[in-house]
Amino acid sequence: MLSPRLFRQLTASLLLDRPLVLTCRCSPRSTISQWPASPRNLRHVLAPPRNLLQARPASSSSSSTRWKSRQTRDVFSREAKVQGLKSRAAFKLLELNEKHKLFKPGQTVIDLGYAPGSWSQVAVRLTAPHGRVVGIDVIPAQPPRGASTIQGNFLFEAVQAEVRQYVQDPQRGRPRKKAVFASQDAEEAEEEGRAGVTEEELDELGRAYIDIERGEGAEGKVKMTKSHDASASEGGRITRREMDELEGRVVDVVLSDMSAPWEQTSGLWIRSVSDPYFRMMNTSGMAFRDHAGSMDLCTATLTFCYDTLRTGGHFLCKFYQGAEDKAFETKLKRLFEKVHREKPESSRSESKEAYFVALRRKPDLAKEDVFR
Repeated sequence: MLSPRLFRQLTASLLLDRPLVLTCRCSPRSTISQWPASPRNLRHVLAPPRNLLQARPASSSSSSTRWKSRQTRDVFSREAKVQGLKSRAAFKLLELNEKHKLFKPGQTVIDLGYAPGSWSQVAVRLTAPHGRVVGIDVIPAQPPRGASTIQGNFLFEAVQAEVRQYVQDPQRGRPRKKAVFASQDAEEAEEEGRAGVTEEELDELGRAYIDIERGEGAEGKVKMTKSHDASASEGGRITRREMDELEGRVVDVVLSDMSAPWEQTSGLWIRSVSDPYFRMMNTSGMAFRDHAGSMDLCTATLTFCYDTLRTGGHFLCKFYQGAEDKAFETKLKRLFEKVHREKPESSRSESKEAYFVALRRKPDLAKEDVFR
């Protein structure tokens, strides 16, 4: 900062074209030097330091830098990118399935909190062919190939009712058959006397996707009711699977990788993926808060499992360890034959997350006995 005396001297030299006298008081032997008041000399005197004029490059935050370096060093993140998986979380499900044998071909799987879709990717591969995977998440995300998704808050009763209605029809959400017609094949079929494609099959193949989605729900319920009425009228005994279907329990596996959705507080200027004001954070940074939120989600998921999971079905859910997980484990043991607490190798050691793997749902158990 310039002193008033030096400021007056600089002003006089500029206005009156007088020589500028600078006095150095840094040592007793200081001398007096006179500079002509030229614009070039005054530029050196009046200019601020160069480091103040240079614009500092925008540097990323320390947490972002740590995340990038950790992702670069992480083996599972690199392997997920190589295999075309949406995230490293896919290896957690692969490891748990290898140990507990959760999936079989043709199963119906519900993936709660599916975004970005790595668990749904694994489920689609392991239930193929003729399997179906339905993902539910509150945030918008691109569904993986072969999976059906519903965007909505799972805690809302309307969203849960929509999921139940969707899975009621056994054919809804499954891969559609592709038919290729060739003139040569048709001529050969006529020569051999085989029956060709009927008009009903052509109409079915020509139906639009929207028409199928609108009609299959009601048609599936009617067909299911008629088949059960026919089996009951014939005097045959209703099997456990048919009883589950009558009561709406048609899901084989329920997966839950949900975290309590805390509102985002930073990075609102990033608009590359979705609207930042509807984006959510996975954790809040407070251990007890994250644990309490995960226990609420696990209880809501278990209630959904009681209503939709068939006898012998499996349940897998993520939770953050804390004081209330023992009570939730007790509820799981009432409804399932085997309950395991797992920490996969692909889960980070510093993370508090763990997984409950509940195998083979028990039949004929009252809801009050489970949630008492």
